[in-house]
Amino acid sequence: MKVIICGAGQVGWQIARHLSGERNDVTIVDSNADLVRRATDTLDVQGIAGFASYPDVLDRAGARDAEMIIAATHSDEVNMVTCQVAHSVFGINRKIARLRSQSYLTAIYSDLYRRDHMPIDVVISPEKEVAAAALQRLSAPAAFDTETFMDGMAHLIGIQIEEGCPVINTPLRQLSDLFSTLRAVVVGVRRDGTLFAPESKDQLFVGDACYVFTHRDDIPRTLDIFGKKTSKLERVVLVGGGNVGLAVAQNLESKGKRVRTKMIEKNRAIAERAAEALERTIVLNGDGLDAALLAEAGINRADAMMAITDDDKTNMLACVRAKAEGCPFVIALINDPTLVPLMQPLGIDAYINPRATTVSSILRHIRHGRVRSVYSIGDAEAEVIEAEVLSTSPLAGKRITDIDFPEGVLVGMVQKGDQVIRPLGSTRIDEGDVIAVFCLAKDVPQVEQLMQVSIDFF
Repeated sequence: MKVIICGAGQVGWQIARHLSGERNDVTIVDSNADLVRRATDTLDVQGIAGFASYPDVLDRAGARDAEMIIAATHSDEVNMVTCQVAHSVFGINRKIARLRSQSYLTAIYSDLYRRDHMPIDVVISPEKEVAAAALQRLSAPAAFDTETFMDGMAHLIGIQIEEGCPVINTPLRQLSDLFSTLRAVVVGVRRDGTLFAPESKDQLFVGDACYVFTHRDDIPRTLDIFGKKTSKLERVVLVGGGNVGLAVAQNLESKGKRVRTKMIEKNRAIAERAAEALERTIVLNGDGLDAALLAEAGINRADAMMAITDDDKTNMLACVRAKAEGCPFVIALINDPTLVPLMQPLGIDAYINPRATTVSSILRHIRHGRVRSVYSIGDAEAEVIEAEVLSTSPLAGKRITDIDFPEGVLVGMVQKGDQVIRPLGSTRIDEGDVIAVFCLAKDVPQVEQLMQVSIDFF
C-alpha cells in the first residue's frame, strides 16, 4: 500500500516506522528538511521537504497513486487543507487528520467532514485520546500502565514489583501451578532499563516493572497476588486545567460514583474558563508546585493526584511534591520519552505519553478488520497487537507451542467466541480466534507476517 505521511515529528516518525516495517511504500513530507532527513536515514521511507498542503509537494510525494494520506503536522489548518487537496486534486481514498482545536471537534460541527465538504475519514484528537488514557490510569491506581483489549474483557496492566510482593523470586512457570484458576500472564518485564519478554524459568525481582495480561474479572486478584492493594478513588487533585484537565474533570463529574475533584491552574483565564464549565469541581488559581496551595486542595487527603500541564518538568515536580505531602498515587503527563526512566527514582507511580497514545489511536484506525488494536509500550520499545486469525494465517490450526514465534514474543490472551482464556502451550489457535500478542519492536514485522495482516487493510 502506498501511504503519504505529512509531518515528520515524533508521531509521524512512529507511524512511518510501523508502516514501512510492514513493507508498505511510505513517503514522509515535512517543511523541516532536517526532520525529513532523520526519517529517511533511519527508516525505509522516501522523504520530501516542503509544505504538505501544497498540491505540487503532494504530487512530488506520489499522491496520484497513493491509497492513504495521514496528516499529522503541528497545524490543524494545514492538516485539514492537506486532506482537502488530497481528495479534490488527487482522489486519495483514505484520509486521516490529527486535529487539536476543540472548536474543530465539537459534535455540532461534525458535518464539516463529510465527503462533499471537507472530506476527512478519521479525525484524531490527541487531547481526547490523552484524557481517555488519563481516566484509564485513574481506574487502576495500583498500576503504572493499563490498556484494554478484546472489547474490554482483557486488560494489560503494568505492575511495579516492590518489597513484600508474594511472588518475588518465584519462577513464572510456578505461578500457573500456584494459581491454577488465575487468568493472568506476565508478558513483559523491564529490568535495569531493559524491556524483555520473560521465559517460564525467569523470576521477578524487587524493582522490576512487569506487564501482565489479565481477564477483567481477575484484576483485583491479580493485583493482590503481586502485592498491590486496590482502593476506591474518592478524592482527586488535578494540576492543569487545559483541555485535557477539563475533559478529565468533566468525565469524573459525569460518573455515577461521586468523586470529589479539585483543580489547580496557574493561568487565570484558563482557570476561569474551567470554573465556568465545571459544576462540582473546585478550581484554584495558582501554581501547582506551591505547597500551600496543594495543602489548600487537600493533597494529604487525596487518593490520587494527576499533573497534566503542558510542561513535563512541572508535571514531574508537582508529582514529587504531592508525594512528599502524603498523596499515595501520582500520575504525570510526559511528552519526552527520555524522561520516563526518571519516573521510578522520583517515586512517580504512573505516566501518560501523549505521543504513544496518539500513535496507538492512529494505528487502530489505519488497520482494518483483522488487526483490531495496537498499543505502543515505552519509547516504542514493544507493542501489543490484537488481531483476528485468518484462515490463511500460519497460526490457524496450530497449538501455541508449535508456532514459530520469535524469542521476544508472548501470547497474552486468546478470545474464542465470547470467552477470553489464558493461553497455554497446548491451546489451539483456530480461524476466527482473536489473539493479543506482546512483541518487542524488532519482532513486529515477523509477527505481522505470521498473522498475515499486512495486506489486509481494506
